[in-house]
Amino acid sequence: MRLAAGNANAGREGRPYGCRMSSLGALAEIARRHGVDPGDVAAVPSQGVANRVYFLGGDLVLRIALAESADDLRKEAVVIPAAVRAGVRTPELVDFDDGQLLSTPYMVVKRAKGIAPGVPGGPRDRQWLALYRELGSELSILHSGVDALDGVPVDNDADPRPLVAGLARAGYLSTDVADWLTAWFDRLDSHRPREAQARLIHGDASPTNLLADPDSKRLNAILDWGDAAWADPATEFAKLPLRAVPALLEGYLGECDEAWAARILWHHLHWAIARLPTPAEQDAAHWSAQPGNRLLEIMRFFLNDPPLPWPALR
Repeated sequence: MRLAAGNANAGREGRPYGCRMSSLGALAEIARRHGVDPGDVAAVPSQGVANRVYFLGGDLVLRIALAESADDLRKEAVVIPAAVRAGVRTPELVDFDDGQLLSTPYMVVKRAKGIAPGVPGGPRDRQWLALYRELGSELSILHSGVDALDGVPVDNDADPRPLVAGLARAGYLSTDVADWLTAWFDRLDSHRPREAQARLIHGDASPTNLLADPDSKRLNAILDWGDAAWADPATEFAKLPLRAVPALLEGYLGECDEAWAARILWHHLHWAIARLPTPAEQDAAHWSAQPGNRLLEIMRFFLNDPPLPWPALR
């Protein structure tokens, strides 16, 4: 086996987080359950913050939840089969164990291969265009293909205008800027449905959770359903930089609709303003980790000659 005591993905005394058995014993047992030689178990080089992840040979992936993320993995065990049944391009669930072998849940899924895609340099950049159109189509399948699912939380949409007023009172925004932002939200609100129908969303369809074919740059798979929720489907588009959204929306709707664009911009602007008073995440690598990134991404998008109907929403 390629794992040893003291591995960076193990806890003290060489144990993976949450294991009742020794690291070698637990991983070897899981491997054998799936017909994999324990010598063909290897830690995935880039680990996330919610799970410890291992390759089981060349065709399977083992994910062991950290204690604080156990409920998210339980949720994924419900959501992944539903997404697969709907026809979404995501690796199938092979096995789920809720604390029988380990003190925390683990799952085994089929392995999808590829690379993390890049992001277009601007709304008219054709690089990765096909992939984000494909992603939009996959999200449309998800949003329309699952009508009921227990064990998935509801994410209610909040009005950002009280947040703007609060930031002005706290000194993060001037009164003039707060009034301007509130007026912008008012204009966007006129395009939004009074009650958006909640749909099952992936919740984090960002480049780090996508796999692309390295040669064709087409979408191979959508990964990691730990943020899945019932929510306004427009929130799905706020997990990517705005410069990727026109292609995404085209794949989702077949066109770029002004009302949908306004709903999406509402969420991008809301989340950008909410990040302003928060601390920096110095070790985080995702595109929105730094407090100013979302706001500057909106600026970048609108300064790069966005296609219709986006200019009318400024």
